[in-house]
Amino acid sequence: MAPRISVLLPVRDAEATLPAALASLRAQSLEDFEVVAVEDGSRDASLALLEAAARDDARLRVARTPARGLVSALNHAQSLARAPLLARFDADDIARPERLRLQAERLERDRDVDVLGSRVELLSDPGLSNAGMRAYVAWQNELLDHAAISADLYVESPLVHPSVMLRAGLLSALGGYRDTGGPEDYDLWLRAHSHGARFAKCPETLLDWRDREGRLTRRDPRYAQERFRETKRAALCSGPLAVPRRIVVWGAGRIGKGWGRSLAAAGHALVAFVEVDPRKLGQRIHGAPVVDVAGASRFPSALHLLAVGQPGARARIRVEARALGISQEQLIAVA
Repeated sequence: MAPRISVLLPVRDAEATLPAALASLRAQSLEDFEVVAVEDGSRDASLALLEAAARDDARLRVARTPARGLVSALNHAQSLARAPLLARFDADDIARPERLRLQAERLERDRDVDVLGSRVELLSDPGLSNAGMRAYVAWQNELLDHAAISADLYVESPLVHPSVMLRAGLLSALGGYRDTGGPEDYDLWLRAHSHGARFAKCPETLLDWRDREGRLTRRDPRYAQERFRETKRAALCSGPLAVPRRIVVWGAGRIGKGWGRSLAAAGHALVAFVEVDPRKLGQRIHGAPVVDVAGASRFPSALHLLAVGQPGARARIRVEARALGISQEQLIAVA
C-alpha cells in the first residue's frame, strides 16, 4: 500500500547535520510517510548514516548515485516516490513535529491548493552575516495565500523550497525539476504558476531552515542574484511579455533602469518611468520620460512593472495605482 506522503531528501556531504534532520522526521506526529533519500556521491559518512538509519526505520529508503547534482537527485527521488503528496526536505534542516500532518491535512482538505509551503524560522551559524537572509525570510513568511504569493512571484522565490509539500501529479505534469543553470526551485514555482497551479502557505512555522557558510544558496553560482534575474526575465518573456507590450517602470534607480534597458532591447515599448524623487522628474531614461505618480495615469493600458525594493514601497504603489484606475492585473512586481 502506498504511503500518504513521500519525503524527497537529497543528501551530499551532510554528516554534520543529517542525524538531526532524520531525527526530526522520526519525531513527526504523522507516521504514514516514506523518506526517499538519494545519496548524491558524498565523500563523508553520509551514506553510512543513512544506511544505519534505514536499518532502524523501514520508512527510509536509500538510493545511491554518483555525484550528479541536486536537480538529478531530486528527479531520481521523484521517480522512486510512491505517495500522492511529495514533501521537500533538506539534510541540514529541522522539520517541526506537526509539519507533515498539518500540510497533508490541508492538501487533502483543500483540493484547490497544489503547492503548500509554510512559515520558517532561520537557524544561523554563530557569527554568520545574514541580514539579507533574515529580510528574505520575513518577507516570504508574510505571503500566505495564492493572491499574495502570485503578486510577488517575480520579486524573489516566494516559498522556501524544503518547507514545501506539493501534489505528485503536478510535479509529473511539469516534467520534474529542470537544470537551467539557475535556481531549480524558483524555476519550478514559475512554471507551476504558468501551468495554473494554486499556491498557499501554512501560517504555522513548520521548518527550521539552516543558514550556514557552506550551504548551496551561499556558494553555488546557480543561486547568484543574476541567475534569479535571468530566471524571472525568461518567465516574464514567455508569459506576460510573450508579445510586445507598452511598459511603464515604477522606479528609476539602478534596478528600474536595468529592467527598462533589457525590455526595450527585447522589443517592448518603454513609455515612462515613474518616480517620487523630484530631482529625476522631467529626465529621459532610455528615451522614456520620468513622470510623477499622477503621470502614470496617462498610460492606463500599459503593463506596469514595480522595480522598487524599499520596505513597503510595493504596497504603496499598488494602492496608488488602484486610485489611478490601473488594475492589479496590469501590475507586476519585479523587485
